[in-house]
Amino acid sequence: MTLPIKSTALTLFSLTGFLAGTSLAVAAVSVGDTLGTTEDEIRAALTAEGYTVEEIETENGEIEAEVSLDGKEMEVVVDATSGLVLEMELDGQDEDDEKDDD
Repeated sequence: MTLPIKSTALTLFSLTGFLAGTSLAVAAVSVGDTLGTTEDEIRAALTAEGYTVEEIETENGEIEAEVSLDGKEMEVVVDATSGLVLEMELDGQDEDDEKDDD
């Protein structure tokens, strides 16, 4: 009788570990998230999510952060008034899109 309980407990433990590991990978910032309205707030929010902030600047009412995560470089564009992430673009994404249009 203890075998099914152990088996069930092991399955639940394994599934919980898998889901916890998956949620860590999915915990990245995405469009629509709120990061803050200053360069310092945005830098802190991105760093807390595991990003390395290479450069950050304010331009035309938007705060643009050049970041990297897991070896991938990207740009995160945040509305300076609301703090909402407006756009996330992997480096080279526009170049690839333009090649596809040709």
